[in-house]
This record gives sequence, structure tokens and C-alpha cells, in this order.
Amino acid sequence: MSDRRVNTARLTQAGLNLIGQGLSIYDSDLRLAVSNRMLATMFDLPDALTRPGARFSDTLRFLLERGEYGFVADIDAEIEARLTQARTFEPHYLERERPNGQVIAVEGSPLPEGGWVTVYTDITATRAQERLLRARSETLSEQLIARNEELAHANRQLAATNAALEQARREATDMAARIQLTTEMLPAHIARLDRDRRYTFSNRRLAAVMPGAASDIFGLTMEDALGPQTYAAIAPHLTRALDGEPEVFEITHDPSGRRIRVSFTPDRDEDGAVIGVYALSVDITEEAQARAALSQSAGRQVAAQLTSGMAHDFANLLTVILGLRDKLGTMDLPPPAREAVDAIGVAATRGGVLIDRIAGLSGPRDLQPRATDLRAFLAETAVLGGASLPKGQELVWDVEGLEAPVLLDPEALRDALLNLVLNARDAIGEVPGRIRLTARALRDTWLEIEATDTGHGFSDQALAHGLEPFFTEKGEDGTGLGLSMVYDVVKLAGGRVRLGRAEGGGGRVALRLPLRPAPPGPAPMLVLLVEDAAHIREAVRVRLVTAGHSVLEAATVAEARDLLDIDGIDLVLSDIMLKSEETGLDLARAAGARGLRAALMTSLSVDAPLYREAAADWPVLRKPFSVEKLAAVIA
Repeated sequence: MSDRRVNTARLTQAGLNLIGQGLSIYDSDLRLAVSNRMLATMFDLPDALTRPGARFSDTLRFLLERGEYGFVADIDAEIEARLTQARTFEPHYLERERPNGQVIAVEGSPLPEGGWVTVYTDITATRAQERLLRARSETLSEQLIARNEELAHANRQLAATNAALEQARREATDMAARIQLTTEMLPAHIARLDRDRRYTFSNRRLAAVMPGAASDIFGLTMEDALGPQTYAAIAPHLTRALDGEPEVFEITHDPSGRRIRVSFTPDRDEDGAVIGVYALSVDITEEAQARAALSQSAGRQVAAQLTSGMAHDFANLLTVILGLRDKLGTMDLPPPAREAVDAIGVAATRGGVLIDRIAGLSGPRDLQPRATDLRAFLAETAVLGGASLPKGQELVWDVEGLEAPVLLDPEALRDALLNLVLNARDAIGEVPGRIRLTARALRDTWLEIEATDTGHGFSDQALAHGLEPFFTEKGEDGTGLGLSMVYDVVKLAGGRVRLGRAEGGGGRVALRLPLRPAPPGPAPMLVLLVEDAAHIREAVRVRLVTAGHSVLEAATVAEARDLLDIDGIDLVLSDIMLKSEETGLDLARAAGARGLRAALMTSLSVDAPLYREAAADWPVLRKPFSVEKLAAVIA
């Protein structure tokens, strides 16, 4: 205990000792917490019974054995009865005459935490004066004095009861304030509505869950608080809840683009009638994005299992067809037959491309998000896409805000945007036109990348079915997999794709991806680089040094093992296949045994056993890899 607390305790005790009344406070365990000197003097109590911790039962036994309460036949039974009364302590006031003739007024009140406080007042002189007054006064009515005593006694009891009620009121007020504060700290909106659909309680968190809504909605109807559009989506569920059915559902809050889960619980009176509804609203946008990504990934795996065997058989058939086409090509055939053979070759070749597209669409693929500068990304995409445009068509781009890097898979997104650019090129045709790519943040929740063009735009049928695999309006020139691939990439990232018409009649495709700011880049590190090809080792070393890292180099696992004990190594970056009996996996295990981080790089296919074994435990970079991918692995 600090000196300040000790001094405060001493000052408090000294003040209590100066009071002309006896005072005692017992806790909920019926042990003495505080008493003053007047209590000990008034009842002539020994020191052991006035120290903190003294048991109330011991004090009772002392007073009973001394005859404080007159003759008691069974002291143990009397103590037990008084202890039972103390455990259900109620406010009281009484006056008691002691065996020595002293009259004591006793007033007690319970404490909120349990236990009680009692004040003992010596009123012997007061009662003596009253007796003298009765004896000498011939005009004072005995009935008036008795009535006065009754009123005084009732007033004391009323004061004790009022004190208890005031304490209960303060506790209820404090509890209500704590409940309000607690609910306002929760990341959810908690409210109650009556049968008129008006808010009778709100924790003022509505604006945090549904941006743009008012925070102070007490007394408003739900429609006024949420707006007609949001209310229309919720109203049927609220109606069922007011009819007595609990409701749990999800909506998309269109003004903010957030996904909200809402729970309605009917509030019933004592007779079971519904008198209102309790509402709980939670923002589950990130959960919904992750759920969509997981669902899309599961769908891809199922599609891969269904199509892998079929694609294999088709590939074999096409190989036979192309072989026969080559054999026929060596024969002396008339022109019509040669044209037919060439057409067979074109069709078979196009079938091979289609199988590759199907494999890319439905095969297993993991997105690899990393910190991406959107301006550099769109500039590079514009260079690649612009090369495929005919004369008179231009590709422009713009980024609104978004100065800081964001997390996304640039390779997958670039493939998707190039597909949109090629579709826009075909929609414009051979006439001059413009394709625009625009990136912007949408309510700090989504990254929206919009592709518009000045072409003929989407038909009603394309707007309804354009994202479905194999849907195309290009006739024999289209596979119907371009927009489907775009949809697949965006859904895998937890986003969404919207088709529409641009101003002026062109096409508009909006890709919405979860907006996730990139974490800060890694601090400079000491990297042990292991690569047996000198020219590749040099290229990776230059990239590492340019990024601010220090590099140690080795060509074999044996050389690298000799360097592992150097102090300060932060990362071991090794090729999987090295010109030695040991592989990069062996080196990564040795690094892990020393508490070092490891990453691997390779040119092996993803189906290779060593690749699968490595990817199960360590980050793997496929050669050739970009600076951004390397930085992402180091981070």
C-alpha cells in the first residue's frame, strides 16, 4: 500500500474517532471492516472485537454472555437467529435500554456490496428530559408525547428507507450508463423498435455499420432512419419479426456497398404478446468477400475435376486429327480437298486453344496479392493493350486518388483487363474510338476499375448472360471465355463484376475488388542467396541490393551450410534444384533448425513432386519472377 493510501486511512480513522456516536461497518462475510473508538467505549468492548476482521458472531457471544440483552436460555440458538437476520439485513431504527440504564438508539442500513453500517447514539439524557417533562407538566398531553414519539420513530424509518431507495436509484442510473457505454463500444448497431417501427433505443452505432445514416435515431421510424431503399429490403423481415418470428438475414447496403447481417428478436410482454423487436446489425463485408473467394475457389476445384479428364481425351483426339491432317497434306489432292484439309487443321488448332483456355479457367489457381502501384500497373497494361489496337483507336487510363500501393494480384488482374481491352477493340470495330481504364476507391471498401469504350455497347442479352462461360455474340470468331475469365479472377479475389452501358452508348465493365492497403515494405535485411547458375545469381543479387538488402552468395548447399552460422542472416533464398545431391529443401530445413526464415525459387512445374513438397512448407517463386514478387516473398 502506498504512503498516500496509508495516510488517508489514518486520517479517516482519526476522524471517525472524533464522532460522538458509535459506528461499525460489517462486510458481506459478517466480519468487521471499520469501527471507531466511541463504539468500544460505549459497549466496553475488548480490543480483539474492534479490530478489522473480527467476526460478528464473536461480538454477539461476548455481549450475550455479559447479559447485554438480558437473560438468554440458549446463547448458541440466539446467535444463529441473529446471524440469519443479519444475512438478510434491512434498514431499521430501534431504541434499547441497556442493563446499566443507558438508552441507545440503533440505526442501520445495508451496503450495495453486502454487509451493513450501524450508528449507535446515546439518548439517555434525552429520554430523562422527556420523563421530567411528563412529570412536571400538567398541561402536556401524554397522548401528544406518545404520538410525537411514534412520528419521530416513523420519520427515522422513512429516512432509512429513502436512503436505501436513493442508493438503489444511483445504482440503477450507473448501471444504465454502463450498459449504454458498453453497447456503444461494440462494433455493431443494437436497437429496439416498437410496434409502430419507431426506435425506442439505439446504441448510436448505426452510422458505423451503415455509413451515411444518422447516429441519433431515437424516436424515428426505421424508414426515416435508413432511407426508403434500405428499408424496402428490411421491411418484410421486420414484419415477420413483429408477427413473432425471429429473423436473421443479410442485405447489401447500396449507399456504401457494404454487406450487413441483421438479426430481429421479438420482444414479448408477460402475456406473450409481441410489443416490439430487438435489432442487431453487423458489418460482414470482409467476411462476405472471403466467403465469396472461398466459394469461387471451391467451384474452380470442382470444375477442374470434371474437365481434366475430358480435356485430356479431347487433346488426344485433336492430336490424331492434326496428325492425319499433316499426312493428307503430303498427298497430291485436288484444290477443293486441300481446302477441306486446311479447314480441318484450323478447326483442330482452334480446338487446342479452346482446351488451353478451359484449363486456365477451371484449373486450380491461387491468387498472389502483393503491394501494387496502380499508376505503374495501368501504365504497363496500357502499353501491352495498346499494341493490339488498330490505327485510330487509343487506350487511355486514369487513377483517382489511391496514391499508396494496394494489395492485389497484378498478373491475374492484368490478364483480365487485357481481355476487356480486346473485347472493347472488337466492339469498336475498324472505326476510330477510345478505350478508357479508370481506377478509384469506392467508399474505402472497394477498389473499382472501370473499362469503357465507344463501341456499339452490350445488347440486352449480353447484359444478362455475358459473364456465363461460352456465351458470345461474335459467332465463330468468339470462344465465350473472355468475360467469363474476367469474372472468375474477380470472384476469386472476393469481388464482383458489373456489365452496363457507358454514356454515349458504349460498353461499360466495372470490376470491384476488396480495397486492401498494402502494409509497409520490409526493412533492409541480410539475405543468403543460393543459386548454382552464376548469371541468375547475379541478376537476383542486383535486385536485392537495389531494394536495400545486403547479400551473401553461395553456389551449393555445402557452401551455404558453412555460412548459416553467420550472425544477422534474416532470410535464406535458395533454388530448389542445385548441382549437388542435396536440394534447396534440405537447406531450407537446416535454416529452419537454426531459426532462420527460408524461401525457394524454381523453374519446375507446379505438378512436379519437389515443387509440391516445397510449396507445402515454404514460399516458392517461379522463375522468371518480378521484383514485386521477390519483394512480396521477402516481406
